[in-house]
Amino acid sequence: MKKVCRLDGLGCATCAAKIENAVSKLEGVSSASVNFMTTKMTIEGDEARMDEIMEKAATIAKKIEPDVVVRKA
Repeated sequence: MKKVCRLDGLGCATCAAKIENAVSKLEGVSSASVNFMTTKMTIEGDEARMDEIMEKAATIAKKIEPDVVVRKA
């Protein structure tokens, strides 16, 4: 299953790379990418765990970039 969300307030490319790296390591995630220019994060993973994955991804994003607001794309 594939999910896309916006990372409103994402301010630096390095933070985007850190978020992408951390989310891609979550259990159940087959791939994750963050596009800094469009501020979109795309996650592919286990459909049964996608809600849990999205919650953890939002927590990771807030931890790395506190001003980020994760929204549905």
